[in-house]
Amino acid sequence: MRIGIVCPYSFDVPGGVQFHVRDLAEHLIGQGHVVSVLAPADDDTPVPSYVSPSGRAVPVPYNGSVARVNFGPVSARRVRRWLEAGQFDVLHIHEPVTPSLSLLALWAYDGPIVATFHTSNLRSRAMQAAYPLMRPSLEKISARIAVSEDARHTVTTHIGGDAVVIPNGVFVDRFADAPVRPEWQGTADAPTVAFVGRLDEPRKGLPVLFEAMPSVLADRPGLRLLVAGRGDAEEAAELLAPNLRPAVEFLGMVDDQAKASLLRSVDLYVAPHTGGESFGIVLVEAMSAGAPVLASELDAFRRVLDDGALGALFGTGDPVDLASSLSALLADEPRRAQLSAAASVAVRRYDWSVVARDVLAVYETVLGGGHVEADLLGGTP
Repeated sequence: MRIGIVCPYSFDVPGGVQFHVRDLAEHLIGQGHVVSVLAPADDDTPVPSYVSPSGRAVPVPYNGSVARVNFGPVSARRVRRWLEAGQFDVLHIHEPVTPSLSLLALWAYDGPIVATFHTSNLRSRAMQAAYPLMRPSLEKISARIAVSEDARHTVTTHIGGDAVVIPNGVFVDRFADAPVRPEWQGTADAPTVAFVGRLDEPRKGLPVLFEAMPSVLADRPGLRLLVAGRGDAEEAAELLAPNLRPAVEFLGMVDDQAKASLLRSVDLYVAPHTGGESFGIVLVEAMSAGAPVLASELDAFRRVLDDGALGALFGTGDPVDLASSLSALLADEPRRAQLSAAASVAVRRYDWSVVARDVLAVYETVLGGGHVEADLLGGTP
């Protein structure tokens, strides 16, 4: 099958959608399909051989973050040339209502189109205002995929119609088999806790975690918090009292291998996010690596963690509850082992071998002239 995949966000600064597109493309190529990805990126940015860069992206504030997108007549010409050269059997566009390459491809393409919606943004006035103008184009989509129930709710609320839920994927074994790094391992008296996320996005919850640290350190003075992610570490450290800074180690932006080793090595992974999450891929990565998870009780996180059966939950944005829950888990090794064991079994549902199979089923349906209904794959995994 010849498959074209369009990513709306720049490969210069990778994020969750970009990783999803990359991993899906690589799995499909490994299965023998011919795949080409179109994505914003400077012409001199190192990208995989299957990625066609469409040029420099422009940063735009969106959904509590910054989306780097590519739009305009020059981009539209590049989209058309890529479509003409690709001669795709099916076109798979991601975030089609974002003003970037996916929307341009939707306008330009006349063949079978599959669209994946990642965003959970249930009160988007801009989306509501734009929908009447976009409706004719959106009707060209043969199948809609949502990565979570929250993303599906966004589709049904703001876009209309329905979507089949196929979650984000992870190469589970890459995390499960990652080498442990001794420098990131903890001990009974000096456990290690990890946070992975952008330092300059408050919705990732790092300020909440820092606010909880004094109480946790009073209980566990040897604790080390390992913080990995893009952003200014010095600026982030200003949120910490001087006496707390030695307990926090900023690792900077880590590559995929280092992230997997980090999650394999620590005693606990903490996700203190405060909102704007439609799925929670980092939870799945931690679960794959065997790290017990403590996460804020966002709806998306509750679903991934099966309401606390696969990971512990605390009140969103509540540093007191976070501190209490974190201290309790660090003191309860059997509980951490129980959560890790249960998660290591359940996380297999998110392996790319499962997720890509369901995506291919959608492709085959639209190639047969059908439209995908929400229950095509038997419901939400």
